[in-house]
Amino acid sequence: MPPRIIRVLIVDDSPLVRKILNDGLSKDPNLEVCGEAGDPFQARDQIVKLRPDVLTLDVEMPKMNGVEFLRRLMPQYPIPTVMVSSLTERGQKTTLEAMAAGAVDFVAKPKDGSPEQMIDELRTKVKIASTANVSHWKHKQYAPETGMSSTVVNQKIGGIGGQMASTRICAIGASTGGTEALREVICALPKNFIGTVVVQHMPAGFTKMFADRLNSLAQIIVKEAEDGDKIIDGRVLIAPGGKQLEIVHAGTNWAVRIFDGPLCCGHRPSVEQMMFSVAKNCGKKAIGAMLTGMGADGANGMKAMRDAGARCIAQDEATCVVFGMPKEAYARGGVERLVPLPQIAQTLQGLLR
Repeated sequence: MPPRIIRVLIVDDSPLVRKILNDGLSKDPNLEVCGEAGDPFQARDQIVKLRPDVLTLDVEMPKMNGVEFLRRLMPQYPIPTVMVSSLTERGQKTTLEAMAAGAVDFVAKPKDGSPEQMIDELRTKVKIASTANVSHWKHKQYAPETGMSSTVVNQKIGGIGGQMASTRICAIGASTGGTEALREVICALPKNFIGTVVVQHMPAGFTKMFADRLNSLAQIIVKEAEDGDKIIDGRVLIAPGGKQLEIVHAGTNWAVRIFDGPLCCGHRPSVEQMMFSVAKNCGKKAIGAMLTGMGADGANGMKAMRDAGARCIAQDEATCVVFGMPKEAYARGGVERLVPLPQIAQTLQGLLR
């Protein structure tokens, strides 16, 4: 049986960018660009007419930006969407807002004007997006995030000196769909939860803003990990984009090592690399969770954690955007049970008891 042809609608205000994306995507025999739109209003009409499988959507557009368009689109026509983002600080912020509004993934526009690597990444992510489950956005009402004031956020960070070194550790891995899954899990953790490390597949530059966003929303402290950061209760460390993260011994406690290692399972940061280090250095003092994502990164690492005595769970298929990484971890024996996303934080707390 021949592979399904994935029909893509390109939405971008720049005719040049639309041509680059069209030419690049059309080189893949499994992708068909069924249409183009120069603004969200044209896009809306094209979606109704063409019923594409996937959208590529520019973050910044006239008349209505990509985020506002998604907020209006997803409750009516939930379509897997890959954002095309700039690497500017504003572009990063808007991209994360787009993920919160229903985008499946994003690619960053190249700085040097050479689009080949970005187009390769876009082809892959369009194919992944075509398998994504976005049906839960149907009829969903957008609720703006209510973050803490900057004063409260600063008080959280200022109070970190009194936190205890963790005697237990939680390791979480995620990829496609993971930014919003992590938001739901981390915002449900109590402020005194055990020291936690997270690998979310994300490029350099985006992880600090992602960590800062979570820190403004959650009770627990969240920060982008820096080399040598201690594992302490009440803090979540997010692996920096473009770097590998491992857990290492720091005296009688643990810390993170951040380094420029090779790709592992095709990723840097890699869930596999992080979880193998947890298995080696934390053993039965660890718990783990695998959230939504494509592929198998972390599947063997989570099996190693469980073999070392750790308690491990994974997100269930019904609540995953892409049931890839959890499925593989479960199939290889690294997962005790599959848990719906809204129950992950509560289940992790239960494992500690």
